[in-house]
Amino acid sequence: MSSKIKIILIEDEPYNLRLLQGMIQKLRPGWEVVETFESVKGSVEWLKSNPHPDLFFMDIQLVDGLCFSIFDQVKVNGLVIFTTAFDNYAIRAFKVNSIDYLLKPFKEKDLEAAIEKFENLSANKYKEEFNHNYTEILDAIRKGEKKYRERFLISKGAAYYMLKVEDIAYFFSENRMTTAVTFINQHYVVDFPLETLENELDPGVFYRASRQLIVNIHAIEKIENYFSGKLKVYLTPPFAGEAVVSRLKATDFKEWAGR
Repeated sequence: MSSKIKIILIEDEPYNLRLLQGMIQKLRPGWEVVETFESVKGSVEWLKSNPHPDLFFMDIQLVDGLCFSIFDQVKVNGLVIFTTAFDNYAIRAFKVNSIDYLLKPFKEKDLEAAIEKFENLSANKYKEEFNHNYTEILDAIRKGEKKYRERFLISKGAAYYMLKVEDIAYFFSENRMTTAVTFINQHYVVDFPLETLENELDPGVFYRASRQLIVNIHAIEKIENYFSGKLKVYLTPPFAGEAVVSRLKATDFKEWAGR
């Protein structure tokens, strides 16, 4: 990774701007902050007439509107890390299509993790995939629609790889670690608890069958009645433990599976 990485900071709170600048300078002293902006208008004017940087840090709520308005007016060439004080479903949707998002107040370990993702992504073919649908996300927010997760970044050694959600048969949790199992029986550790995934996955396709398991409808081989009104679910590829749906969730599960 070259030491001549150029970045732009788009942040309308002076304190947070100074804090972010200082943390970046500490973690990557060779990086250059090309410009800083506090508004959509100023950012767009500059981007229309200047070479774009390698990386943007963008506050979502700026003095004159959402930063996503920038993408309506100019094609952004560069990877993006969003910053925000609000953690809700819309922000989780941003994470699907950007490198990462940072919650305020900023934490150095979170910034370091986001920078490391940038350093891995910027050197491989996945860079363009993270910059093609910001307009789609903005449209979904304006319409009040929820955009579900489409892929994961999976770390392996010093590199990151893409794992498509459509390739995942089920997720299971064990010893506070979440594992995604694909339809071809490959296992990948993902950095999210099942509680988070339950909110980010399309509920028409995925179901929280138990405290330890989220299943893809296409991975279900058969469902059997089990004792005490429970259901036993057989998955492909086979799940190492028992996939059992509780009596309280059995009716809802059958309705979901039969849609």
